[in-house]
Amino acid sequence: MNGSGLWRLKTFLFSFLMVGFTGGALNGQDSFKLKLESGQPVTIVCFGDSVTGLYYHTGGRRTYTDMLGMALRQAFPDAKVTLVNAGVSGNTVQEGLTRIDRDVLAHNPDLVTVMFGLNDMLKTPLEDYRKDLVALLERCRSVDAEVLLCTPNAITDTSNRSTEELLKYCQAMREVAREHQTPLCDTFAAFEALRKKNHLKWRLMMSDALHPNMAGHKYIAEQISSSLVGRSVSLSDIGPPTPSIPKTIALLNNNQPVRVLAMPPYDQLIKTSIAKHFATAKLEVSSWDTEAKSLHQLEQEAHQRVREMKPDLVILAMTRSAAADSQEAFINSTTWIMNWSLSFGRQEWDCLVVHPSVANPDSSDVDKDDLIRKLTAAQDLSLIDRQAGNHQATAEIFADWLLSELEQN
Repeated sequence: MNGSGLWRLKTFLFSFLMVGFTGGALNGQDSFKLKLESGQPVTIVCFGDSVTGLYYHTGGRRTYTDMLGMALRQAFPDAKVTLVNAGVSGNTVQEGLTRIDRDVLAHNPDLVTVMFGLNDMLKTPLEDYRKDLVALLERCRSVDAEVLLCTPNAITDTSNRSTEELLKYCQAMREVAREHQTPLCDTFAAFEALRKKNHLKWRLMMSDALHPNMAGHKYIAEQISSSLVGRSVSLSDIGPPTPSIPKTIALLNNNQPVRVLAMPPYDQLIKTSIAKHFATAKLEVSSWDTEAKSLHQLEQEAHQRVREMKPDLVILAMTRSAAADSQEAFINSTTWIMNWSLSFGRQEWDCLVVHPSVANPDSSDVDKDDLIRKLTAAQDLSLIDRQAGNHQATAEIFADWLLSELEQN
């Protein structure tokens, strides 16, 4: 093992041992927990970059900020917690400092969680990163806000970002936490420990090489919640938000045109299903042909087509015949088909996934079928699926699902 590899191993072992470490108790930890437990109002601002902010990685409707609120209410059912998301894509700590008054302190937070580093490792010298973290701490403490430092999540190495470099910034944050008696949630160590234990589970938490999907955001929220309240909660049972297609429903209710991009056979079924409930609906349906195409081809088409079109509803129905060269290629392309089928930031149009079993109940690929279910849930999107023992026709399953959506409105 060369010197670089040995250093990385030592640092990982240190990170592993740091899981659950808090650089120092919250100065007002007992009073903070008492507020949560007794139902007194508490405001938490989550401050960071694109991992914190609301983007397509998690479906565009919610992030770990929202999940943290759910986790804290699970730990303390009477908690009255206001969560504020102050994440901006591309930000470093220094860039965060330029907007801290408007985006963070203006909310009079009781607690600020801080997660920066993925962009600092490209733009900010290590010593400046330390100084900026200290400056951020001082700004928050000047208004009596508690701070929880959070190391970034583990990543897959890219051409310009490496785990080895990220470790240096994680270590710097740990040292700032220790030197300034600030609590630390070691997110990196938690993700890295999971990767070592169960690589596939870790991989299914990632939207791309850097950004966690909703499954990863739930994991982040669980780590932060545990750091704050001293005990674990699980968010694994939380499903995607409902209704699944709110924009489509609103347009239909207001007799407005609905622009649909759909993979077969749902490009046709959407017309008949909608007509049963909205006789005068104005549907403009574009078909997204999948015949004889690989997953990589569908990924490229999603990239080129969806965001430019800006439809109101996208219906994804990848067929089992859409091949990939490996499990990783399958995961990567399926994830990016969903990623590119969403707007960049907050969800501007609806997107749902139909499982292959709905149209093809007589064939199966157990591993791929299971991966599609897990990847759709991880993206925080809704899945139309055929339950075991259900022998309904494809059109009936699709129409029943749509009716259930309309009844939620």
